[in-house]
Amino acid sequence: MDNEQQKKSLKNNKWFRAAIPALLLHCSIGTVYCWSIFSQEIATHIGFSKGATEWAFSLAIFFLGMSAAFLGNIVEKDIHKSSLIAAICFAAGMAGTGGFIYYGGIHNGSIIALVGIYICYGLIMGIGLGTGYLSPVKTLMLWFSDRKGLATGLAVAGFGAAKAIASPIMQWMLESLGDGGIYKMFIILACVYFVMMFIGHLLLKKPDDWHEPQTSEKSKSIMTVLKTKPITNYIGIWLMFYINITCGLALLSQEKMILKCIGLAGFVGIISTVSAIFNALGRLGFSAWADKMKDRNTIYKMIFIISILLTGLVIITGGIENGFGNTILIALVLVLIMAVNAGYGGGFSNVPTLLSDHYGMSNISAIHGITLSAWAFAGLTGNQMATWIVNHFGETVEISGNLVNPTGYQTVLYVTVVLYIIALLLSMIFVKPADKTE
Repeated sequence: MDNEQQKKSLKNNKWFRAAIPALLLHCSIGTVYCWSIFSQEIATHIGFSKGATEWAFSLAIFFLGMSAAFLGNIVEKDIHKSSLIAAICFAAGMAGTGGFIYYGGIHNGSIIALVGIYICYGLIMGIGLGTGYLSPVKTLMLWFSDRKGLATGLAVAGFGAAKAIASPIMQWMLESLGDGGIYKMFIILACVYFVMMFIGHLLLKKPDDWHEPQTSEKSKSIMTVLKTKPITNYIGIWLMFYINITCGLALLSQEKMILKCIGLAGFVGIISTVSAIFNALGRLGFSAWADKMKDRNTIYKMIFIISILLTGLVIITGGIENGFGNTILIALVLVLIMAVNAGYGGGFSNVPTLLSDHYGMSNISAIHGITLSAWAFAGLTGNQMATWIVNHFGETVEISGNLVNPTGYQTVLYVTVVLYIIALLLSMIFVKPADKTE
């Protein structure tokens, strides 16, 4: 009898049926952000430039957002189907990427290998990313109805922490698997992540006391639901979410070179791990904090104000251009990097709960999915914007044996601070306060 009670208790335990499966799913798919660890190895192995292979990552983020946007209704109807799609697509995409890397090693410079990687890492994995990202979110908010921010922050923190956890493992595998370690790593990890995600799929379950709204209510179109508030309200949420991601990606894509520029080339790996931890802490901390606020949009205002102030300080002091050998300026640049990472993560974890406060829980997966299209477009614009600026402003110089462009990186900050100011104005003018609704 005791065993029966324990089984029943586990079946209705919010940690066992929501938090743990969410972490299993998000800690797996979050490894998409480990791209920088192995991108050069892929390019070298298949005989293409690093720039050519970089599009695989951009496509993965694009299809993450677009699959979330178009498959949100499937997630809304059946989390088991969507979480299984996520496990299959993510693992198949990763294994396929390994297969095309292997093919590219035999047929160096083959366009088939490059396009195959685009399709597997970009399209197929991207579909797994989008459905896997969405699947546990509504379930978490239902189980943790009194602390929705803490719940979604916990899961999305898993997505952010995945890079910090997986990066050293991937680095070790690349060094230990010998010749062809890059494709062997992908195939091994595809199996590992499929097992993790399949277990998450089996465990994930909505609370027994949650009853989906009646058909008439569920049949409302997304636009009808969004129009229950002034449409400028949703436009403001979408745009400030998009700007936060774009600015985060713009700065973080140059993080490695900025660190070399201020004389920290030897600490790039350690600082990258620490910044990933700040990303995860921002996802958990900002969203948990928002649970105690009357209006969750206050968190976005705080993120934008902190980002504006710190970016402005680095601009005024010329922190990147003048940072080499100056302890105070180095510290200021590091604080900016950590704050942007935390704010970047916090923006992700707060958006589903902010949307639920404004539009209710009935269609939250579909609305959240549409909103993640902002991530798709930011994935195509953030990195590329920063790269264009660095290529067109300033000039390359040598600092401690590293070729860097201090003026170019500094110029990126001028653009991001303007965008952060626009995002702050949007959050203040367009996004009206909303009572927290269940």
